[in-house]
Amino acid sequence: MNINDLAPARGAKKSVKRVGRGIGSGMGKTSTRGHKGQWARSGGGVRIGFEGGQMPMTRRMPKVGFNNHFKKEYSVINVGLLQNSEAIADGSVVTLEVLVEAGLVNKVCAYGLKVLGNGELTKKLTVKAAKFSEGAKAAIENAGGTVEVL
Repeated sequence: MNINDLAPARGAKKSVKRVGRGIGSGMGKTSTRGHKGQWARSGGGVRIGFEGGQMPMTRRMPKVGFNNHFKKEYSVINVGLLQNSEAIADGSVVTLEVLVEAGLVNKVCAYGLKVLGNGELTKKLTVKAAKFSEGAKAAIENAGGTVEVL
């Protein structure tokens, strides 16, 4: 085999369509655009999504929802989960890092941890979080624990 024997596979290379180069090419005169009409004109055609003047699909569909770009997202946990978890012992300090390690919180949000008051709590815990609900604060303090807002 020599370098001059190398060639691409049959059908791999396609010749460029040269339009408007005479009747003998088979693509002369109208240059494969047909006779007259919007598509035969220079710069002709319609924009993407145009449906011939009827109301386009994108405008017929109802607008749904709203994304608030200023929303503050917190990693959330209930005091009942702190009570039921075997990873959190009585008298321990609870932070977001401890909860992630224990597998109680799987998503760490930018604004930190928020503790909610759903469930019973009897363990004496020191909970450090960015936010507490009124019920959570009351439940932790009633159990003899302390609340620290970061």
